[in-house]
Amino acid sequence: MKAQRDVEGKTKPWIIAVSLIIPAVVAWLFTIKIEGYDTGFLPPIYATLNGLTALILIAAVIAIKNKRILLHRGLMTAAVISSVLFLVLYIIYHSTSDSTPYGGEGAMRYIYFAILISHIILSIIVVPFVLITYVRGFTGQIAKHKKIARITFPLWLYVAVSGVLVYILISPYYVG
Repeated sequence: MKAQRDVEGKTKPWIIAVSLIIPAVVAWLFTIKIEGYDTGFLPPIYATLNGLTALILIAAVIAIKNKRILLHRGLMTAAVISSVLFLVLYIIYHSTSDSTPYGGEGAMRYIYFAILISHIILSIIVVPFVLITYVRGFTGQIAKHKKIARITFPLWLYVAVSGVLVYILISPYYVG
């Protein structure tokens, strides 16, 4: 028990730091542009990573419900890696390319922005949940892990799926 508290105490500052740094870096990247790189091929790749993350999350839940703990751990690690790769590619793209304005009209415009805004807000909120859930799972704090995973899973799944929807809705308006 003491060892678990020690791990949680040691990881808490890192989780807070990462949870604050990620949205700050993403916000900052929208203020800079690195010229001379064609990264227009990245959006479908990072959208695919979002879709892959969603599928991995679903597979991980199925694995744990079938008591396949090692498979669940591996899948959750893959989901974290997929999300990190998404974030790296997203940052590269948005630091080298102008944002694409949504060109749709009518109800679809409202639907797009509702999905986009909820995606952005929840993508910030989910980071500490993912990190805490992951650490608790890997440090054997199963009761705490299960409790927070019930919140983390639907949030993370929504962020992954809504990321794909945002891409599908904005993709007709990409230039190039």
